[in-house]
Amino acid sequence: MKAFIPQIEPWIDERELYYLKKVIDSTYVTEHELTKEFENRIKDLTGAKHAVAYTNGTVALYACLKALNIGHGDEVIVPNMTFIATSNAVLMAGASPIFCEIDPDTLCIDPVKIPALITNRTKAIMPVHLYGQSADMHTIMDVASKNDLFVVEDAAQGVGVKFDDKHVGTYGDLGILSFYGNKTITCGEGGVILTDCDKLKESCYRLKNHGRDKKGVFIHDHIGFNFCFTEMQAAIGLSQLDKLPAIITKKKEIYDLYQERLGDLKEVLKPIVIEKRTTPVHWFTSFLTKEKEGLQKHLKENDIQTRDFFYPLNLQPCYKSMASGDFPISQKIYHEGISLPSSYKLKNDQQACIIDLIHGYFKK
Repeated sequence: MKAFIPQIEPWIDERELYYLKKVIDSTYVTEHELTKEFENRIKDLTGAKHAVAYTNGTVALYACLKALNIGHGDEVIVPNMTFIATSNAVLMAGASPIFCEIDPDTLCIDPVKIPALITNRTKAIMPVHLYGQSADMHTIMDVASKNDLFVVEDAAQGVGVKFDDKHVGTYGDLGILSFYGNKTITCGEGGVILTDCDKLKESCYRLKNHGRDKKGVFIHDHIGFNFCFTEMQAAIGLSQLDKLPAIITKKKEIYDLYQERLGDLKEVLKPIVIEKRTTPVHWFTSFLTKEKEGLQKHLKENDIQTRDFFYPLNLQPCYKSMASGDFPISQKIYHEGISLPSSYKLKNDQQACIIDLIHGYFKK
């Protein structure tokens, strides 16, 4: 029986145990010294003035919107192709997500199409940095400035990604990173809010801490919730940050080898365009092909897992009453998009096997 090759998996080993033992020895399990260290290292990585750790990326997005007083009756423009957490966070805040078509090359929100969607109810734009590259943040920030809109960056997939040498998540009023199990680095679950604004940082902290400015007091001046981080998450996250340079290097090697060895198939297996101002981190290596269904079946028969692109929001069954307009680019990209195995743990001989099987399929 052939060994199964997953599309993505985390790199977890005994190094995580080193930090977890610190938690066990300390007996502090919720937001203590390791959480502070994790937040500080995220600030160092991204250049953000503030980093506020949250239980996951979805509630971090929700908190960003609430910190900006976005809620019932308001609209937030989101890309039509993203993981559904983006738009669900808007709904969670009480606002309405307005779907915008994507750029056919970068797969991120098309800033040229944003102005036509702006109404007197629009309060924010929420670009998503998809599959490890960046949206066009210069144009998005220009549109936001001209229309007096907030920008909340969903950089859930953007750890290490830069646009014009500035880390994604730090262009807008607020941004978030995610550390879910399949992300470039993981805490198991977890998110971080990034901002340079002192007042927004304070609001985001209160929102996750039951409306309090500090723990251990029982008078609550504000409405808040429990979206706190844990020391166990921080422990795994710190180990993962230690590994991040090696992960980024390996993912680039995987990406480069796919591009090199599959380059002769460009007519039938098209690479995703990397925006020239983006310094990407290849969370996934993805391609577009009209033979997606057959290629996926062929690889699956050989115990190789692939992944579809995110299902367009306008087609989501739960959004039937919200969607309006046509989104031909999103739908075409979804029907043609395939993500190949891209884990740090992918071995050279496994990748060579995948490449040979893809060549074999198209030779048929």
